[in-house]
Amino acid sequence: MAGSDPNKLMAKADKLTKLGFTRWNADWKSATLLYEQAANGFRIAKDYEKAKDALEKASKGQELISSPWDAAKHMESAAALAKELGKWNEVADFYRRASELYTVCGRAQPASDALAKGARTLEDPVPEEAIQLYIEACTILEDDGKEQMAFDLYRDVTSVYIKLQKYTDAAAFLLRWGLAADKCNATHSQCKAYLSAILIYLYIHDVKQAEKCYNDCSQVDAFLGNDHGRCASKLLSAYTEGDIEEIKRLAQSSAVSHLDHMVIRLARKLPTGDVSGLKTNASKEQQEELDEDDLT
Repeated sequence: MAGSDPNKLMAKADKLTKLGFTRWNADWKSATLLYEQAANGFRIAKDYEKAKDALEKASKGQELISSPWDAAKHMESAAALAKELGKWNEVADFYRRASELYTVCGRAQPASDALAKGARTLEDPVPEEAIQLYIEACTILEDDGKEQMAFDLYRDVTSVYIKLQKYTDAAAFLLRWGLAADKCNATHSQCKAYLSAILIYLYIHDVKQAEKCYNDCSQVDAFLGNDHGRCASKLLSAYTEGDIEEIKRLAQSSAVSHLDHMVIRLARKLPTGDVSGLKTNASKEQQEELDEDDLT
């Protein structure tokens, strides 16, 4: 049937949206229906490039006829086709556009979900862009007061940072997770995030930063009185004492074993640097303090 030829449907739709001597107003309602039909035809024919273009135009049409929800759905479908074509920049652009359209509808969760879908698609081919999409998805939920809904996203961001060996970024994002958990009274998740950040600093053998992180987190009473807080305290003491066996034992403790796998894997490798010098440095500092106090 000629009427079902997707190329002809596209041509007819394009004609309806162009103004001229015989057409003073674009008929986007009729054109949008034709673009949608064309997209389906191209998909069946596995002509994903043309199907993607048809969906972009159908999305624009739905937006112009005041249906942002349907426009967003078409953008997500276009993003899925861009994935099939390996057009990673378009994947990110389409999911971002879908997110914006869901936001117009006043729907924070679908807006965040669209970005998360894009991020998961891009984790392997373009991990840096995936991180940006994940962070944007987190921000939408944070701004809407739905921090608890973002916990999986915080985990995803941390995981990609660790894969990229961006450990300080991973630790910083874990602290952001801890702050979000505090806002929604998720104490257990908060304490896990804090211990995880400290473990990552220890993994890169930045003991000073691990101590600073512990001191900052200890301002939260729940962390101090929690198994995770006690584990962090004992670990830092073991580092100060240069006690390798104690560090290894604590890395196998239940407080660590119940963290996310990505952090457990790092913790199991502790200590990653020479800890014998730490005890010497600690003794020196203690001696210097004693000398300062000696007034004789």
